Amino acid sequence: MTNMLKDKVVLVTGAGGGIGREMALLAAREGAKVVVNDLGGAVDGEGSGSATAAEKVCEEIKAAGGHAVPNGDSVSDPAGAERMVKAAVENFGRIDGVINNAGILRDRIFHRMSHMDWKMVIDVHLNGSFNTSRAAANYFKEQKSGAFVHFTSTSGLVGNFGQANYSAAKMGIIGLSRSIALDMAAFNVRSNCISPFAWTRMIGTIPADTDAQKARLERSKKMTPAKIAPMAVYLLSDSAQEQGITSQIFGVRMNEIMLFNANRPVRSVHNSEGWTLEDIAEHAVPSMKPYFTDLKRSPEYFTWDPI
Repeated sequence: MTNMLKDKVVLVTGAGGGIGREMALLAAREGAKVVVNDLGGAVDGEGSGSATAAEKVCEEIKAAGGHAVPNGDSVSDPAGAERMVKAAVENFGRIDGVINNAGILRDRIFHRMSHMDWKMVIDVHLNGSFNTSRAAANYFKEQKSGAFVHFTSTSGLVGNFGQANYSAAKMGIIGLSRSIALDMAAFNVRSNCISPFAWTRMIGTIPADTDAQKARLERSKKMTPAKIAPMAVYLLSDSAQEQGITSQIFGVRMNEIMLFNANRPVRSVHNSEGWTLEDIAEHAVPSMKPYFTDLKRSPEYFTWDPI
């Protein structure tokens, strides 16, 4: 134990199990006092009102000599997000870091996706990340320090079948994080994203109909949630602050840490006379087509064996 979060107070959402639990436990081992949030609902967002999962994680932290308090609010509720942050301030005197990990899945092929499927996933992932971040922002501003870690996904970065709602939310989180990083930099506040590769109960709900999909899920089972926690907890540390790490997107898969690049133009075509539809078809498209994203390969982009 290095105590890299000594005297810090951290909120971890969706921390009743999986990656969230591992991050809460590690943050506590590193010296942080932790608000363990978990709504206690099902993977699809149905059901609520039980903080049992959060309470159990708090018990684990306390049994190991750490400090933690549970919270059973929903990140999709702005008032609930404010209560999470207030729990940190009222119990431990401050708030230093927020890890936005809470999430649900309501996967449907796009033409069958309901408005409720769309809204519920956006509310938890994207609006939830905004709600908790906004609740902590003024505290960070006043103390001129703080760090956000948001969870994105390759479903947003690359795309995935049956996850238009989840993909849109996760891509939106990247924009949210980068804007927070820009807006809050003057107050010494940082914001970063992690795209995790790990076996969790959410991943366990993804259908596996073909042999290739089944093999992919079997490989995923080797990628345990505990492997994700160190990078997330590190990003809350003073060391990450000293390194100036902000507005980045990291990937963590088993023992591998990746850095994703930002979206940038890969090809430009200029016509001094302007473009007609015919010119676009005859000149612009042929010039750019070799650089087009391959739709057939995109969802399988990150399916190699874990290291």
